[in-house]
Amino acid sequence: MLSEEEVKHIAKLARIRLTDAEIKKYSTQLTDILEYVKILEEVDTKNFEPTSQVTGLKDVTREDVVVSNSATGEDLLKCSTLPVQNNQIKVKPVIKQ
Repeated sequence: MLSEEEVKHIAKLARIRLTDAEIKKYSTQLTDILEYVKILEEVDTKNFEPTSQVTGLKDVTREDVVVSNSATGEDLLKCSTLPVQNNQIKVKPVIKQ
């Protein structure tokens, strides 16, 4: 069984705070999980290929295509609904002074 000190150490690594009651509770639960993992380690998986998913679905992707754009900076400024000042789009200040 994991000691309370080991559970505290794991909680510290995970950056979570635990109450004394949670430490006792998780000590038992983490011990049970580790015992189950030991059982799974006994399963012979040498003749099986690794599987990342079992549904047969594949990711649908497409090639990135670079499209030349003939729009100029002035054209883009004309599209803005925000005010333009000195050939730049004027936005609200982010930092208050």
